[in-house]
Amino acid sequence: MKTLPFKREESKNEVLVECADGWLSVYRNCAYCAHCAGVRVGKRVLPSPQRQKMEGVRKGAAPAEDLMNAALMFNTLIRDGDAIECDDDAGEGFRSMYRV
Repeated sequence: MKTLPFKREESKNEVLVECADGWLSVYRNCAYCAHCAGVRVGKRVLPSPQRQKMEGVRKGAAPAEDLMNAALMFNTLIRDGDAIECDDDAGEGFRSMYRV
């Protein structure tokens, strides 16, 4: 498990992390990456809301609309957070959770 600290670019309203693929947007990439295990907020690590809901959608236990609510929660965690917890120990880089 790796901790990828945020690089905030206030002028562009962007949050970046240094991934195996280079500097990537947390909002456009990490939010939908199969390797994103959660968001570090202070000393706590909160699990990725999309990852949790995607498991429910695959099992048929959660409606697809829950993914939209999870994305909104992820954005809130990013606003308050410090880093992404990434389980890409092999250095594979971004992998869409929708193709897993």
